[in-house]
Amino acid sequence: MSVTDAFVGQADRRAAGAAISHGLNATVVRDREGLEALASRWQGLEAHAYGPNLFQSLGWARAVFEFETSRGNQAFDPVIATLVDGRRLVGVWPLERVRTGARTLLVPLGHAFVQAADVLLDADCDAREAVGLLLRAAIAAAPSDGVSLLKVRDGSALAEGLPATCIRTGEVQGAPRVAFDAFPDFAAYFSSIRAKTRKNMRNARNRLERDGPVEHRVVTDPAERLALIERTLDGRADRLKDQGLTSRAFRDGGFRAFCVGLAGQADIDIRAFSLLHNGQPLAEQWGFVHGGLYHAFVASRDFSHSDESPGKLHLSEILRVCAEQGLKGCDLGVPVMPYKLTFATETIAVRDYALPITPRGWLMFQVWDVLVRPALKRAVLAMPAQLRARLMRLAGHGPQEADKPQG
Repeated sequence: MSVTDAFVGQADRRAAGAAISHGLNATVVRDREGLEALASRWQGLEAHAYGPNLFQSLGWARAVFEFETSRGNQAFDPVIATLVDGRRLVGVWPLERVRTGARTLLVPLGHAFVQAADVLLDADCDAREAVGLLLRAAIAAAPSDGVSLLKVRDGSALAEGLPATCIRTGEVQGAPRVAFDAFPDFAAYFSSIRAKTRKNMRNARNRLERDGPVEHRVVTDPAERLALIERTLDGRADRLKDQGLTSRAFRDGGFRAFCVGLAGQADIDIRAFSLLHNGQPLAEQWGFVHGGLYHAFVASRDFSHSDESPGKLHLSEILRVCAEQGLKGCDLGVPVMPYKLTFATETIAVRDYALPITPRGWLMFQVWDVLVRPALKRAVLAMPAQLRARLMRLAGHGPQEADKPQG
C-alpha cells in the first residue's frame, strides 16, 4: 500500500480529477473564472454551513486571488475542491499548492494569512466522507507530497472529517471566544466577569481620565479605517521586532498590501475600533464580521500605558459594541492571552495536522514538522526577549512564529 493510500484512501487519479461516491461528485477549480462560476452557490452554502467559515468564504478567496494577481505571483497555484450533490453545492475546500526546495504541499488558500484552517460543508454532510472526497479530488488535480493544515479547531468540519491516520504536528493552542447568545443581554454577560476585574478596569480608566479624556470610536470612514489598519500593522510589527518574534503573516512582504486590499473588498465586512486617550490612539483593533461573529484580526496598543491594561479596556468596549450590533459572539483567535481570557466564555483547542501523500512527504513531516521545528520554537521562546531580538536582527528574521498577528 502506498503512503497516499494509507493516509487518504484509494485516490482515483482520473485525468478529470473527480471523485464520486453515493451521488456526491468532487471536482477542482483552478482559476478565477471557475471561482466566479461558483459564486452564487458558494455564498448560498455559507448560509447553511457547518460552523463559521470566514477564511473559507467567497470574499476571502476573491481577496486572495486579487492580491496574488496584483503582485504578479506566477507561482500562485489555486486548488479549490468542490463537492456537489446533484446540482447542489455542498462542499468547498479552498486550497493552494506551494513549492519549496524540499517538498510540494497543499495548504489553505492564502495560507500565510488565514487564522483557522477549515472546510466549508453543508451542515447535513457527513464530514468524514465529504473531506475524503474533496481531498482525493485535490490530490488528483494537483499532485503533492502532503497536505499541511495549521490551526484546525476542535469541533470544526475539518477536524471531524480528517482521516484518523493524519499526523499531529506542533503543540495544542487555544482560541478564546465570547458567546453573547448564552446570556439575555450584554449586561448579564458583563456581570459574569469577576467583580474584582471589573473594578480594576474602572480604576484604570479613572486614572487615565485624570490625565485626559478617554474615548472609544467605531471607525467607519474608509480613509480613517485604512489609516487605522496601517497603524496597527506598524505597531504590531514593531512589537514583534522588540520581542524578537515573527509570524508567517509579517514575514510575507505582501501582508500590508493584502490587508489594504481587504479594506476595499466589497464582500468582506471589516470593523475597526480605536480607544483614544487625549485624542491619541491608546489601543486599536480591526477584524471581520462573518456568520454573525466578529473575528479579531490585527491589534496594537501603546505599551507605555501597560499598567492601565489598555488592551483589556479596549476589548471590553469592542465586546459592548458587538453585542449592541446584535452579533452572537466574538472570536478572539489564537493565541491564548490573559486579557482575552478575562472575557472569554470558552476556549477552543487548536491543533496542527499533516497528511503525507508521498514517502518524501512523510519523511519531511516527521523530521521537520514533528521534531525539528517544535524544538526550535521551544528553544527560541526560552531565550530572553533581548537575545531573541538580537538574533532576529542578525538573521534578518526569526525562526519563532507568533501565532496570530494581533497585539
